[in-house]
Amino acid sequence: MTGSDITIRPATEADLPAINAIYNREILAGVATWDTEPWSDAQRLDWLEEHRRPGALAIVADLPEAPVAAFAYLSYYKTRLGYRFTREDVLYVRPEFHRRGVGRALLAALLEEARRLDVHTVLARIEATNEASIALHRALGFEIAGEEREAGHKFGAWRSLTVMQILLPRDE
Repeated sequence: MTGSDITIRPATEADLPAINAIYNREILAGVATWDTEPWSDAQRLDWLEEHRRPGALAIVADLPEAPVAAFAYLSYYKTRLGYRFTREDVLYVRPEFHRRGVGRALLAALLEEARRLDVHTVLARIEATNEASIALHRALGFEIAGEEREAGHKFGAWRSLTVMQILLPRDE
């Protein structure tokens, strides 16, 4: 998938150092993830293998000036069989590429793949103060489904999650 100057493609092992740099920066300086310790290369490789299995997905966004400007993924929501048509989306964009359509292109690609996989609903669990991510999800059809108040703790403060959801109609 290519949109303007953004190319979306599957994540590869060669992308893992860049993916880890994006994620580990967020661990150390942001609240989009509540992980508190940077990920190792081995953890990231395990993550990629998990997202290569059927029904999951890991993708990256390349810009001409920045391979792996962002990454996103679809994960199984829960392991119980009754949840097999539900996925959770996650995306991270390098700060210098915010507001350039990278996140939108990634989320649109995830939703396209979810439809192809016959997923019925996609959930997003977004740190409640992350207005940009909430607005992005809303712009692509997600609605707020609830809030998990003070479910996490990072940087000396309680953090809440906004849960967003989109139902993907099936072609009958």
